[in-house]
This record gives sequence, C-alpha cells and structure tokens, in this order.
Amino acid sequence: MTRRWTSLLISGACVGAVAVGSVLLPGVAQVELEAQAGLVPATARRAGEGVGPFNRLVIRNVMVIDGTGGPPFGPMNVVVSGNRIQAIQGAGTPGLRPTPAPAGRAGAAGGRGGAQAADHEIDGTGMYLMPGFVDLHVHAGGAPKNAEAEYAYKLWLAHGVTTVRGVALGSNQFSVSERARSEKNEIAAPRIFNCQRPGGGNTPEGVRDWVRQNANTLDCLKLGAMEPDVMAAVIDEAHKHGLGTTAHLQQGGVAQMNAIDAARVGLDTVTHFYGHFESLLKDTVVQDWPVDMNANDEQHRFGQVARMWNKIYEPGSPEWKAYLQEHLKLGTTFDPTMTIYSAGRDVMRAREADYHEKYTLPSLMDFYTPSRRAHGSYWFDWTTHDEIAWKNFYQVWFKLVNDYKKMGGRVGTGSDSGFIYQTYGFGYILELEMLQEAGFHPLEVFQAATMNGAATLSEWRKQPVEFGVVKAGKLADMVLVDQNPLHNLKVLYGNGAVKLNDETEQVERVGGVRWTIKDGIVYDAKKLLADVAVIVEKQKAERKK
Repeated sequence: MTRRWTSLLISGACVGAVAVGSVLLPGVAQVELEAQAGLVPATARRAGEGVGPFNRLVIRNVMVIDGTGGPPFGPMNVVVSGNRIQAIQGAGTPGLRPTPAPAGRAGAAGGRGGAQAADHEIDGTGMYLMPGFVDLHVHAGGAPKNAEAEYAYKLWLAHGVTTVRGVALGSNQFSVSERARSEKNEIAAPRIFNCQRPGGGNTPEGVRDWVRQNANTLDCLKLGAMEPDVMAAVIDEAHKHGLGTTAHLQQGGVAQMNAIDAARVGLDTVTHFYGHFESLLKDTVVQDWPVDMNANDEQHRFGQVARMWNKIYEPGSPEWKAYLQEHLKLGTTFDPTMTIYSAGRDVMRAREADYHEKYTLPSLMDFYTPSRRAHGSYWFDWTTHDEIAWKNFYQVWFKLVNDYKKMGGRVGTGSDSGFIYQTYGFGYILELEMLQEAGFHPLEVFQAATMNGAATLSEWRKQPVEFGVVKAGKLADMVLVDQNPLHNLKVLYGNGAVKLNDETEQVERVGGVRWTIKDGIVYDAKKLLADVAVIVEKQKAERKK
C-alpha cells in the first residue's frame, strides 16, 4: 500500500493505525485507502430546503425537554428571533384548552405567551421539543461508501443532529471549507467542529510546531497511538491554542498510553472503550493476546478485544471506583460510541435493520459486507463465540459508563457511523438507546446528547456554551417530534417506531423527527429523508443499467 495519506486514512472510523512520521503503527485494516479519498462537498441549499431564519418564529403549545436533565414542561410557546431563542413562555394550563392564536393567524395553535403575530409559526400541540443533538464522533464518508457528503448531512439533520464533531469529517481542507459553509447556512448541514489528527512526526517539538502552524484552522485534535512524551506535548500545545483533544487509544499504542495515562497528561475526551479496560487489567499490563494474533487482521482485532471483559478488576471493586474517581477529578469526558460496535453482539440484526432498504446506499451496504479490503467489515468467520464475548463485554462497558455518570462524570454521545452496519443518523439514535440500556434515565440520555456534548465542545474554546439547552439567549438549535421520546426512544428513528393502533387494529409507524431547527432555520425532517431516499433509488437505478 502506498504512503499517500488521504482524507479517509485520517477520517476512517476507528482506524487502528496512525501515521507517525514514516511509521505505520499496528492495527490498520488492509484498506485501499487512496481509493476512498473522494468526498464531494454538499451542494448549495436548494429552494425550499429549510426556511428562515425569521425575525419572529413561534413554536406554539409544545412540551419542552430542555436538555439539563429536568422534567418536561408545557405547554409552552418558544419564540425565536433570527438564530437565537428569544423567550420561552407559558401557553396555558395543562389539560385545558389553549388560548386562541392572535387574529390573522388562522389554523395556528394559540397561547397566552408569544401572542404577538409571528413571521412563521409551528403548531407544536402534542409535540415534544428538545435541544438539537450533538454527535461527538462523525465522519462524512467518501468513495466508495458514499461519495457525497450531502448524504450524511441530511441523515444527521433528519435525526435531529444539529452539531457534529468531525474526527475527521474529511481532510482538513475539506472540513474547514464545509465548516464555513455550514456557519453561513449555505448548505443543509449541522454545525461542524473540525477535529484532525496531528502531524509533525514523532517528536514533542515536531507535533508542537504542527499545532502552532495549524491551530487557526482547527477546533480540536484527534489523537491515536503516540509515544507518551509526544502525546503530552501535543495535548499541552493544543490547550495553549484553545483546542480540545479526543483520543482513540487503539491497541497498537495502548500498552504505552492507556486512558488514565492519557488523562493524566491532559486528554479531554476518551472515545470508544479503548484504554479503559487496559487501565483496569488485573493480572497483566497488556491484554493476553493469543499467540497467533495478527493485529492487521480485523477479525482478530475486533474479535479479541471483547475477550477482556473478565480480565479486569470487577465492577464496584476498590480499583474500579478509584479509576473512575481519578477520571472525575481530572475532568475526563467519556464519549463511548457504543453503537458502532453493537453489530458484534448480533450481526444478523444489524445487517437486516429495517431502514437499510430505503436509506442505506447500495455502495455503503457493499462496504459493510465482509471484506478484507474495507475497514470494519470483519465478518470473515464471525461465530457465536464472538457474539457471546461481545455481549459479555457490553455488560461491563455499560456498568463503566453508567457508574461514571452516577458519580458526576460527563458522558457524551457519538456514533462513528458509516461503518459496521451503522448508517448515518440511524446509528446515532441507537447510541441513545444503548445509553438507556446502560442504565441512563431517558432524561439523562438527552442530557448526554445535548448539554454535555455542547459543554465538551465549548470548554477549550474559551467561549460560553451557545447551544445544547433550550434557554432564552441560546442558539436556536432544536428538535421537534410528534411522540413522547421519553416513552420510547425509537420514535426518533427516521422511519419511526412500529405500534399497533388499538382503534383501527392496524400496525402503523409513528414518530420520526418532524422538524429540525438549526441556527433558526426550520428543516422538514421528513423532506430530508425523502431526499435521501431519492439518492438511494438513483444509485440503485444506475446499477441496473
């Protein structure tokens, strides 16, 4: 394989290798990375693709889940001016008929608050409003999976994701350009935070120089396997320039820098599980790999990692508690991205998910299919033994994340979709479900998905948190769904949740995000999904020619 480090070597999800100088560290898939470099920027917003911002937008009679962890309240009128929430006002007494809307607003739901006529109104009666979701771990794809970034953007927006941390979204040049276009709302896309792997070779001064030269284009750094002194240097230099740091502490380097080692030198966020379990190994300092282990064989890599579940100090033990308490003291954010490995415990379910037919591109489905050339497509001979190991692993991982949350640690949400049968947007909602499976109350799930993500992205920028909660003065990034998501998180999937209608005795699909508001611009989530379905059908038709 040539050493032409293309955008998807940087942006490949959970890629197990990092270019450090001229050395390729172990764990890389045998991927034709140079063939995956193509990633087409999103087309400009078309007519009708989002409306606004408005001088005065009013969402009437809605129930509010504000993202702080507090209970829902309503009915409320949420008033937006431009791209900011102006006011959140009472719209009547629960259980009583709302006050009629102002004269001239025929067909609109009324309320006492926000009675002044609006430029645009949304009838939120029966709906729930939440802050826009924050995905702390995304990639936008690239050929041969999905050549067009628009495909990922629209799936994210359609699932209520209004902010993403690209780790990396694509190459630095691509990410900087798309971030600027999103800031100007020239494209239908979430707001973008640009996180890239550092260059500069394998010396402390080399990586420091690289950060100094590139800091003005970045929001954060994504770190991988690095020498301890190099990691300490790059984190220190990043913080001097107001950049955050996150790390995938993959197996090739975790023996030298596990999660607690990295946190002690200032790492802000641990993504995935890598580094946690190695920090808690009971009888060894490295995982007891089988003697025929080959870290470049992805079934070995992903199959063996789950075998650590019973090699560590037990949940609740003094060592377990001390480990989490030290992270709490250091202020580490856990971004587990549990969704991306979930196929490991039931690959049949992931492969047959009911959204694939309509919303997963054939080219992306091809990429998921077992292959030694495509990263994350490691089902060469996936066995019941492998799935049981992953099921056991997840039970311990759930306890780790939930115990950290319970003692006050910050947990965020990330998806890493575009790999391992997890399609953009849909994979993010599965992450929310998995947090609930881990023991989070649904309100804690939404706190992780909104306020916690916003705080993580804001703390090193020396700027106030501008989004992530529904509060006057904050950016107007919000999600509306016509079902109660606290009752069933599945109503957030683009294709909704299956439910029996007791009146008609017919099975129906309910939910799906109805409106996504980003920067005061109202996007019809159903229309975004319809656009994605057209993209998928177009590719299917082209393949038939």
